[in-house]
Amino acid sequence: LQNSPLMGKEIAAQGKKILIVERNNYLGGGFWIGGYLMNKVTVRSPGEKILKELGIPFKEVSEGLFVSDGPYACSKLISSACEAGVKFANMTVFEDLVLREENQVAGAVVNWTPIQALPRQITCVDPVAMETRILVDASGHDACVVRKLEERNVIKVPGFGAMWVAQSEDLIVEHTGKVHPGLMVVGMAVSTTYGLPRMGPTFGAMLLSGKRGAEIALEELK
Repeated sequence: LQNSPLMGKEIAAQGKKILIVERNNYLGGGFWIGGYLMNKVTVRSPGEKILKELGIPFKEVSEGLFVSDGPYACSKLISSACEAGVKFANMTVFEDLVLREENQVAGAVVNWTPIQALPRQITCVDPVAMETRILVDASGHDACVVRKLEERNVIKVPGFGAMWVAQSEDLIVEHTGKVHPGLMVVGMAVSTTYGLPRMGPTFGAMLLSGKRGAEIALEELK
């Protein structure tokens, strides 16, 4: 999702190694189509500051509400992450967690995305583990990483609430951060983790959550 490249860019720019796992064959999630098949992305203030920082054109359509072209904004986010040194593993699906003493999150278990769609008779492919100092759940409302902790009765996940854009955007940025030792949550996964309202097709908080997540991660990595 779009907060992943931004968060990755901010961390990689400080010389840290970043790998983003993407289950699709393309990066960026629904950012390309504005979340609503319209190729425009809406950003509420102060999210436009990040667009300006990255050199992404936008215009103000009403007070505090800005619009940009989805393909331009998304490709710019991805390219800026690549230029900062972020690496990507697309067509790679998250399957499970690597846990250590006292359920400390220590990595992710991944496999090839096509494995899920092929018959079992020809897909006897074991997943592999990747260890990391910090794992970040940026998987959107699925919150697939956090859900794995819930499956093991480590934490409770209430799921996201009904839509309330203005409140949700503020709360998502506020709650961005560490949810469990070794695990952080950013973007829409935050609403699922903490039972916050859903946002809908708006992207300001997604960008700001990624930026805040990077700041918190860098503090953890010191």
